[in-house]
This record gives sequence, structure tokens and C-alpha cells, in this order.
Amino acid sequence: MSEIEIQASFEGEGAAQEAWRKLQALRVVEVSGLPASGLLTATVDESVAERALHLISQIGGNTHTRMN
Repeated sequence: MSEIEIQASFEGEGAAQEAWRKLQALRVVEVSGLPASGLLTATVDESVAERALHLISQIGGNTHTRMN
């Protein structure tokens, strides 16, 4: 399967940290970034990409995706 990179931005640190924890629970390939600045990058398998995008949207994040 392909991997997708999702870049997300949030209004605050709390939302970014919540997204970080929930993305890890989805068993994404990798989550990195600076939650204190509201920025995250998640690398996910194509099979969970829709769930990851939905999760980020529910928390109030804005996303940009790229296929790896």
C-alpha cells in the first residue's frame, strides 16, 4: 500500500496534542511536528487516510496531503 503524508495545522497546542494522541491510536506510520505551534505531520497508510483526515477535521485542524 501507498503512504500518504498529511500536514495539519491547529489553532492551539491542546488541539494539536489531542490529534497527536488520536493519530497514534490509529497506528499511523509516524507523527511528527511541533504541537506547541499547532503543526503536525502524519505519515499514514492509504487504508487509514480517510479516518485520519476525518479525525483531524473533527478536532478543528486544516490539512494538506501528499502521496509518498
